[in-house]
Amino acid sequence: MANLLANAATWLAQQRTKHLTQQVVYRRETNSVTVPATIGKTEFEVDDEFGVVQRIESRDFLILASDFVLDGNLTLPERGDVIEEQAGNQTLQYEVTAPGKEPCWRYSDLYRQTLRVHTKLIGGASD
Repeated sequence: MANLLANAATWLAQQRTKHLTQQVVYRRETNSVTVPATIGKTEFEVDDEFGVVQRIESRDFLILASDFVLDGNLTLPERGDVIEEQAGNQTLQYEVTAPGKEPCWRYSDLYRQTLRVHTKLIGGASD
């Protein structure tokens, strides 16, 4: 018998990708791929060295793991990669990163179909 929850997760990921995405460009060095991504956010709480809790908000891009192909190879996000998003006539650039020792990405579902990539704005907003 097929796994009903896995099938439902696949259907839901397909619907999200079909109806709730925009095209973004994912870059690593000289390689790039245009993929559909859903925009989200994650709020991190990080203790600094003085015991102060900082709240940091990440702009997240939800991308199907199967779409994550760079230079012909299925891959995973890495710190320092860049995502470019069109905002009107402006291109916003986001660096793949996360605060402290947090991972810069994680799977967004139990079946590892969607990647949640954490980023911060590095260019384009006030350029």
